[in-house]
Amino acid sequence: MIETLKNAFRNKDIRKKILMTLLFLFIFRLGCYIPVPGLARDTFATAVTGNDFFALMSGITGSALENGTLFALGIGPYINASIIIQLLTVGIPPLERLSKQGEEGRKKITNITRIVTIILAIIQSVGIIVLFGNNIQIDGATTSAIRTDLFFDSIAFAGIYMTIVYTAGSCLVMWIGERITEYGIGNGISMIIFIGILSTAGTTIINMFINISGDNVGSTLLELGLFIVVTVILFFCIVFVDLAERKIPVQYAKQVRGTKMYGGQSSVIPMKITGSGVMPLIFAFAIISFPSMIISLFWPNSTASTNLAIWFSGSSTEWYGRLIYTVVLCLLIFAFSFFYAQIQFNPEDVSKSIQQNGGFIQGIRPGKPTAQYLKKINNRITLFGAIFLTLVAFIPSLAFAWVSLEYNLTSVFSTTGILIVVSVALEFDKQLQSQIMMKNYKGFLK
Repeated sequence: MIETLKNAFRNKDIRKKILMTLLFLFIFRLGCYIPVPGLARDTFATAVTGNDFFALMSGITGSALENGTLFALGIGPYINASIIIQLLTVGIPPLERLSKQGEEGRKKITNITRIVTIILAIIQSVGIIVLFGNNIQIDGATTSAIRTDLFFDSIAFAGIYMTIVYTAGSCLVMWIGERITEYGIGNGISMIIFIGILSTAGTTIINMFINISGDNVGSTLLELGLFIVVTVILFFCIVFVDLAERKIPVQYAKQVRGTKMYGGQSSVIPMKITGSGVMPLIFAFAIISFPSMIISLFWPNSTASTNLAIWFSGSSTEWYGRLIYTVVLCLLIFAFSFFYAQIQFNPEDVSKSIQQNGGFIQGIRPGKPTAQYLKKINNRITLFGAIFLTLVAFIPSLAFAWVSLEYNLTSVFSTTGILIVVSVALEFDKQLQSQIMMKNYKGFLK
């Protein structure tokens, strides 16, 4: 990776793209520190930390939501809109036809995704304002995170203003992500999530050093050292599995076309264990957090909210509540892993493409037998991928259970966060290597 960066900075065009990427990421992080007037930040931060769903959102946005800043929603609405449109593309024929119309169709789908992003940002903003604008219980005291004295003592006026600000901030983050994809290196959305998680982790670790005193120097340094060692081991294991793939050999027969002969060569179909990436985890956590989000939004201090926290929560004080939550989460991860694998890999289409190009898998007849063989292999690989994602969802939390809760390191390196960091870093490295290779070929041809 270091050698790749050195080679990238030697090339003027690639160096310019890297600097553009850093510039846009700096603008994003700058917006994460611009406060929104009208929020009681300490009360708002305490209320966000006490809600599992909003605490996860805050970790992905680099603590922007917790601090009540301009980019509090981060890239979340755009990600949700992309997921919704991607799922609807499979089930709605007009969207499916658009996805197959090339560049023009992709532009139309992108515009639809932007509109859905604005709608989701408005809904999410209203939900946050309603939840934290009402009277909330913090340490037994009833308070509100919204300061109405700046808005003519009107909670409605304050809510409309903050909804507009948060929606505009989300649209600006979406624009920054698209500009990174267009002018920088890598996927802009992934880079924004990546930098948000790393900034949260960096801030947390820095606070650990700041809070070191004479009484806890030894224990804190030991805890931090063990945390770094476990993190490195986990990253190594995830990288090892993430790069693993099953290569299915394909042999192409020789074909005579005119006076030339084509084919007669062998190739492979690479099938990655984690081909679906982090999407099944995102789907599973979005679905499982939906009931608590709705109840927290409309009935924050009701009996239903209390019962849900006991019977169905990963932080429940009762063992059966954590067990039910764990079992349901595992089932959702498995279900979404197979669902997303069916969307990404179509054995019938792959088999038809191989047959049309005069190829075959040794020992397997072309056509339907090839499709059945590929489907069987894909199901087996997806099973191991689902098991891996399930372990990723729980092992980091168990590995970091001994870390002091006051530093919140467990929430920083857990579930989707650790997998997103690894996946984006690997993808960024691949993008750099491909760009360097393209520049070298161009220089050779000249």
